[in-house]
Amino acid sequence: MKSTHATTLAPTPDPLLDVPLPRLLAEYGVELVDSSITDATFFGYYLERKDGHRILAMPRGRSDFEHDTAARMLLADGLGLPSPRPTGTLELSRF
Repeated sequence: MKSTHATTLAPTPDPLLDVPLPRLLAEYGVELVDSSITDATFFGYYLERKDGHRILAMPRGRSDFEHDTAARMLLADGLGLPSPRPTGTLELSRF
């Protein structure tokens, strides 16, 4: 199902990297929630429900840098925005 959320941001990597995360979430209509998953290898997940509601669930207790980086990576993948793919041992999974 196609989302009906309107955004004023151009779908390019620049806003993804340059816009403060709270504004980015608001622009794309994404609700940020705490995840109860505590596994150290879990960085969060992005979910778009059938009704178009968008959720970004992130684990608590991570550094600001880790939280911000993982959130932007998950948003880019979930929203289909162009962005570099993770390298090394970090990978994104889709279910």
